[in-house]
Amino acid sequence: MSRLDASELAHRLARNAEAVCRRYLSNGHREGRYWMVGDVRNSPGRSMFVRLTGPDSGKGAAGKWTDAATGEHGDLLDVIRESCGLVDFADVAKEARAFLSLPQREPQASERRRTIQPAHIGSPEAARRLFAMSRPIHGTLVEGYLRRRGITSLHGTGSLRFHPRCYYRPDEHSATETWPAMIAAVTDLDGRLTGAHRTWLDPDGFDPIRLGKAPIGTPRRAMGDLLGNAVRFGMAGEVMAAGEGIETMLSLRMALPDMPMVAALSAAHLSAILFTDTLRRLYIVRDDDPAGDGAMATLIERASDDGIEAIALSPRLGDFNEDLRILGPDMLRADLRAQIAHRDVARFMAEAA
Repeated sequence: MSRLDASELAHRLARNAEAVCRRYLSNGHREGRYWMVGDVRNSPGRSMFVRLTGPDSGKGAAGKWTDAATGEHGDLLDVIRESCGLVDFADVAKEARAFLSLPQREPQASERRRTIQPAHIGSPEAARRLFAMSRPIHGTLVEGYLRRRGITSLHGTGSLRFHPRCYYRPDEHSATETWPAMIAAVTDLDGRLTGAHRTWLDPDGFDPIRLGKAPIGTPRRAMGDLLGNAVRFGMAGEVMAAGEGIETMLSLRMALPDMPMVAALSAAHLSAILFTDTLRRLYIVRDDDPAGDGAMATLIERASDDGIEAIALSPRLGDFNEDLRILGPDMLRADLRAQIAHRDVARFMAEAA
């Protein structure tokens, strides 16, 4: 499809912006000239707003949207792509035309011959399809799992989704099982999904030993291209926090709700995360083990070479989720306030200033 065709589709959608929002962002509602919703993937909430009226282009154009929690922005074609879990732009355009009741263009011969190929197991494409098949975490087992681990503030968690029957195979000689799972999107610096992380969950309750994870041998597994990439919460600017685990970083956000953070998923991948050009100060969230110490040392050296100030954040117990669950949010907040730079207290911990 030509750029002109895409632009015309976007303009036609913008002229029907409220109808588009009611169809594809049904968990939101209208407030004045805006449609308010949790994110572009149709999660409940209020951080994303779509302009319903305005000029066809330029500043204040109808159909343009911004997510205040993540910094994401785009047009209504992006809304259709993300809310429907589509990957190829041809599929986005087809869905848009169907909504607008436009005539479908005849596919070229090469397109008629093209068929959907199965994605290789563990590939980035398999990860993209898995994430697209999953749904927002609101009201699901994932939300309950996180809350039972003390993580009650779930703003800006559009990178997490829920899959009710995610495949799990203990080894190559075993039969495939299905368990509910938390699916996390692994993305690069440009926001492209390169992989996914799965945490299989116990549907029968929250065991204090497994902490809600499924009773299987390896309840956490990653797939796709992970090196340099991460699960992201918020849009990194001059300041960012980086650590290993998803639950660890979400625990930190209980005390630092406005600080952008990334979960690299392992000590090895933490030491290899890529930095944005805007980054000036990096908080390295340390796990209390030898692998965590090694990752921290490597990351401090890399940051120093790039002129980035690196500050380590250390838990009292094994990790910050243990601190949150056992010591409580007030103690966690006090400990972090003493460790972060003074100039970041008011910026990221306004409620504790």
